[in-house]
Order: sequence, then C-alpha cells, then structure tokens
Amino acid sequence: MALLGISEFTTMPWSFDHDLMRYAAHGAGAIEVVEAKLDDKSYAEQLAAIGAAGLIISGVQPRVRTFFASRMTPEPTSLADRTAALRGTIERLGRFAPGAPFITNTGAHPRGDMAEAMRIVATQLRLLAPIAADHGVRLALEPLNPTSVNAESAIWTIDQALTVIEDAGRDEVGLCLDYWNIWQNAAVEAAIARAGDRIFTVQASDWRVPQSFADRVVPGDGAIPLASLIAATHKAGFRGAYVTEIFSLDVADSLYAADLDAVVMRSLAGMRAACFAAGIDGDDRRDR
Repeated sequence: MALLGISEFTTMPWSFDHDLMRYAAHGAGAIEVVEAKLDDKSYAEQLAAIGAAGLIISGVQPRVRTFFASRMTPEPTSLADRTAALRGTIERLGRFAPGAPFITNTGAHPRGDMAEAMRIVATQLRLLAPIAADHGVRLALEPLNPTSVNAESAIWTIDQALTVIEDAGRDEVGLCLDYWNIWQNAAVEAAIARAGDRIFTVQASDWRVPQSFADRVVPGDGAIPLASLIAATHKAGFRGAYVTEIFSLDVADSLYAADLDAVVMRSLAGMRAACFAAGIDGDDRRDR
C-alpha cells in the first residue's frame, strides 16, 4: 500500500499549522516538513502535533540545505557556516523525526567546478553522517534538474548522486528521488534500480516546459510518466511515502495563487491514480 504525502513547499502561502490541519483533512498520510515554516519559539509543539494529526514525517527540508550557496538560499556564503547550519537543524529537529531523511543538495560551486563540488559534498556528508546517526535521522542527497545546474546544484542525474553517496561511505547517506528532477535522465528506470535501498525519500509533481525557475504542476497534469517511475521505484524496494512537492513562482497561473485545498486534493488524486496504474494500492494511508 502506497503512503501519499504533501511537502509544505506545495502550499507555501499557508502556515505550518494550516498545512497540518488541511493535509490531515484531505487524507494525506505524510508531511514533508519545511523548517522555514516552523516557529522558532514553538517548533517543538508544532512538530509534536504531527503525530496527533495522524501524519508521519516523510522528510525534513532544512532552512539551509545546500553546501554551496544557491539561488534559493544564498546566505550564509561559506561552506563551514552552511554545514554548521545544517548540523544545527539536525540537532534541533532530529528528535522529532526519528528515521526521517534530512534533504540536501550540493548548491552551486562558485566557479562551476562540478567535480570539486562532488568531492567536497561527499566529505561534508561523511562528517555529518555521525551527527545524523546520533539523532536517529538520515541524510538524503537530491540531484536537481539541469535547469538548476550552477544555480542550485552541481549534479543532475541519479548516477552522479550515487557517486557522491558512495564516496561518503556511510549508511546514513542516501538519495532523495524527485521525479520532476530526474525523469529525463537517460535510462532512468535502470538508474532507479541501481539506487535500490539507497532511496530514502521520493518526491513527485508534473512537468510542463518551465516558464520560470519554479514551475511545476499537479501530478497527472503534465508529461512525466509517473506510473512507470513509481513501478520502478517500488521494484527497487522503496516502501516509504510518495510526496507531492510543487514549486510555482513567477508564472501567471501560479498554483500558489490558486485554491490550495484543490491543489492538495488533486495532487493526492493524481498520485493515487499513478500508483494504481503502477500496480500499487494508492490509498493515502497505511497501517503504521
């Protein structure tokens, strides 16, 4: 049975508390927490409320999640400060999200040196892995779409991410598989099979030719062969949540300006249909 969830990036105009209330009301089984939405004074109470709402935490998006500066998070600028910020997030939030992956990506190397970026990120992940282990959580490296290269990321394929993960050499380091980012990779289903049990979390949305750097659509409304990707992911052994993660900025028909309740409901329905087509029960919840 597939567990379906929603990333808080999908409903950025809403508050954390509203996310929690509406996701549960619409029958989602999981929430991908966005640290930037948490209140610095009441985050413990907010995170404790997730279980009470009947949701699990599928993953955490740290406020600073890249090792090099990125377009979305340009500050702080130094590698040491960014790694320290990510460590602080793990130490602060880890006890509320046992087993959850904290999602990272490389950021953009200042000189475009992708090879060096991969080496440095592998080293930083290796250093952070014991911290994650001590707090009962994991680290998931996400390759981004080529539209983000040298702006948000130095890697854009599953295999590039697996190279970094293997170089990190720690069981706590795995893959964040975002279908919008990797669906155009060559031989993508074979790459998913190679990833196997290194897949820690899965994100989904749908593709139209982007009209901005953040232009994703509801699952089922675009060109991504979601059913075949889900089938390949399930065959590779993944049994976690399939989480809708939508960004919709700087476009005339932004979903952020639409009825977000409808966006959540249509997203869950689209993922349920894709899971059914993949031969997986697409109910939103599972026994847990």
